[in-house]
Amino acid sequence: MDELGSHAFLGLEESESGPWDIAILQIPLEMTCSYGEGTRRGPKACIEASAQVELHDSTLPEDLPSGTRIHTAAPWSSEAPSLREQLDSIGEHVRPWFTGQEFPLVLGGEHGILLPILENLHQHPYVRDISELTIVQIDAHADLREELNGERFSHGTVIRRALELGVGRVIQIGVRAFCHEEEEMIQNEDRVETWFARDLLSIVDGKLEWERLVDRISSISGPVWLTFDVDGLDGSLVPSTGTPVPGGLSHWGSVELIENLFTSENCEVIGADVNEIVPGTEGSLTEFSAALSASNCSSKSSSLYTLTTCVAVSEFGSTY
Repeated sequence: MDELGSHAFLGLEESESGPWDIAILQIPLEMTCSYGEGTRRGPKACIEASAQVELHDSTLPEDLPSGTRIHTAAPWSSEAPSLREQLDSIGEHVRPWFTGQEFPLVLGGEHGILLPILENLHQHPYVRDISELTIVQIDAHADLREELNGERFSHGTVIRRALELGVGRVIQIGVRAFCHEEEEMIQNEDRVETWFARDLLSIVDGKLEWERLVDRISSISGPVWLTFDVDGLDGSLVPSTGTPVPGGLSHWGSVELIENLFTSENCEVIGADVNEIVPGTEGSLTEFSAALSASNCSSKSSSLYTLTTCVAVSEFGSTY
């Protein structure tokens, strides 16, 4: 437990033996940071902050874990000398959790952790082909560069690498920092659908654009992976993240998006990552904001578990 700090996720008591419904996977990767540093400490800080999150969620019949079994796995670590080898090691670490029995909730670590996740999703029973997968990306940055500071596997290139892997669609939300190369790709790549923060938060037309986005989220079909770079939130909420950017999503905006995604009748959210968590040196707002986002994902996953259990009981009857 020393590696995890003094708490498991949400400060809950956990069973050391499975099966579990939600797996909290800590990936403290930090190798390509281009500005602020500290993502290697992010997962641990997020878990420690999560112990202060209220367990009540009005969408659930009882407080978290609300009947679900949560397991906080030991953190990933690797001494591999190269970034590519580190990513391969991450893939080996997360692969056993892609059986469809647990909902994997991954805490990072820089955004580059997404690539080894995607490279191993063929193990998941809901992903027959990676071309069927939709990535919902909450992020200030497009992450569509060919390379960043000479590195092709950087946090700033991960969505481009995902498209090269064959991902069917990427829906980007809250983007407001991108280069000319990325803008051209947004305009010309049919699989990329970008909802810019400037449009969503416009004083004149923002409400209508937001309503269109919520409808779009509810219409997604097939398997979905949610990747949540915390800098997608407004910089005032995550001041310590690697590259905080003003003009981002509010906390409640992200809550609404996550709720609509998880309750959609057309798609299946098979997992999520919350990344670019950097603990603050002057306060704990960044890791607490990340913990709230992770808690929101876990509660919506718990809500689906509760619904599935109720349906199973009604269909097959109680054994008592």
